[in-house]
Amino acid sequence: MFSLFKKEVQSYFYSPLAYVISALFVLIYSLSFIQWITALTKLNLQFSFAAIFYNQFFYFIFLIPMLTMKTFAEERRMNTEVLLMSTPLNVFKIVMGKFFAIGVVFAMIMALTFIYPAITAVYGEVRWGGLICGYLGFFLWGMGCVAVGMMVSSFTENQIIAAIFGEAAMLILWFMDKFNEIEWMRNKPVWSSLISAVSPKARFEGFATGVFRLSDVVFYITFIAVFLCWTMISVEKRRWSRG
Repeated sequence: MFSLFKKEVQSYFYSPLAYVISALFVLIYSLSFIQWITALTKLNLQFSFAAIFYNQFFYFIFLIPMLTMKTFAEERRMNTEVLLMSTPLNVFKIVMGKFFAIGVVFAMIMALTFIYPAITAVYGEVRWGGLICGYLGFFLWGMGCVAVGMMVSSFTENQIIAAIFGEAAMLILWFMDKFNEIEWMRNKPVWSSLISAVSPKARFEGFATGVFRLSDVVFYITFIAVFLCWTMISVEKRRWSRG
């Protein structure tokens, strides 16, 4: 599995993709950082790095499908899927190898934004507990979106389609808690509570405020596991269909 993991990580950095995504990610974070500093200074409010992730995740999720769109779709387009499936690796190792590779790339991209807390610590004060909590929550939420994107990529051989439908799925997850604002849902407390319980955005609110809850971590891990299992089922089904 390590050989596949290494190959996948190298494939991102041997192409402009990782550098383009990194640049866009840092650009969005930088603009958000400047905007929040300016606004909160005028209002004399306390600044939080985690709040940037929470309020700007809508823009960040437009970048995540760019990481996941090629995981399986490119294998089919390049006709290398047969070679991948004929290796001694089972489906579990194939999916996890690709997932961990994207996880490393995503973590490295996130690490680029750490320069802002470092500079802030030199000239001011940083609440490290809340900062670490925010980064952890954003990483878990991001990896949940990665799992969703990989599942979508396993359904098609077109990377553009994988990116579009992956983005659509992530937007549905983003706006999931908005269903509770519908009048019909207000009269269905059971359904309303269920949506709140499975909403990734609602789960991130604790991380954004610097509150670490084990239940939120368990939720994201379960969320990731469910979509990775569906991805394995999709890949395994295609493997058997090929004989």
